Amino acid sequence: MQHHERIDGSGYPHQLRGEEIMMKARIIAVSDLVETMLTDHPYRKACTLDECLEELESNKSILYDAWVVDITLRLIREENYFLKNI
Repeated sequence: MQHHERIDGSGYPHQLRGEEIMMKARIIAVSDLVETMLTDHPYRKACTLDECLEELESNKSILYDAWVVDITLRLIREENYFLKNI
């Protein structure tokens, strides 16, 4: 449930903030965002990888854990790490 919480306390269901959110949930929140933004849905088309990474950067330390965002950006940009659809 905590993967819907946000670093600034704006998430749900308990409006947890920062370190109150388990690290596992902070990691899942970022991975869920990436997967959701890069996937077509009935209510919206997938965005580009650049748009997704821009969303992460602009909300780093606000909605998403800074360390998790930095690692994610490094893996994708510098290590060319990316999961392909199976």
